[in-house]
Amino acid sequence: MLLNANVIAADTAKTPSPAQAAQQQKMTDCNKQAATKSLKGDERKSFMSQCLKAQPAPDAKALTPQQQKMKSCNAEAATKALTGDERKTFMSTCLKKAA
Repeated sequence: MLLNANVIAADTAKTPSPAQAAQQQKMTDCNKQAATKSLKGDERKSFMSQCLKAQPAPDAKALTPQQQKMKSCNAEAATKALTGDERKTFMSTCLKKAA
């Protein structure tokens, strides 16, 4: 009786560790960014190298109080669809009152 090689490979396939999964996701994200920018050759290699070396974005818990205020005010300004001087005025007021 012969065993199907695909079944054996599937049975022995290892689930990636969280670190491996994160690196795979980072590679996918960097590839998408490079494709969006239509990068090719050495320019793409350079971009991919820098992108993969970049530290992941800090999570919300790591934000300073000022960064939290800025994030909150930005979200509110976006909800109100403010632009230009109107947005600048709103952001200034929002950041001052949040202090």
